[in-house]
Amino acid sequence: MKTTLLIKEIYLEAFKNLGNLLVRNYFKIFAWFSFAMFFVVLYAFVFRLSTGFVWD
Repeated sequence: MKTTLLIKEIYLEAFKNLGNLLVRNYFKIFAWFSFAMFFVVLYAFVFRLSTGFVWD
């Protein structure tokens, strides 16, 4: 739980002092897109491990 709160605090602090609204929204969208892509890759890796993928 402490790690989750730390990540939340870092996220909020990162976007607190950005000036331009367009830049701020772009970086927020990019951050969420990056998180989503990371979880897609993590899901694909776990799926391959669980189905017995052969690592040549």
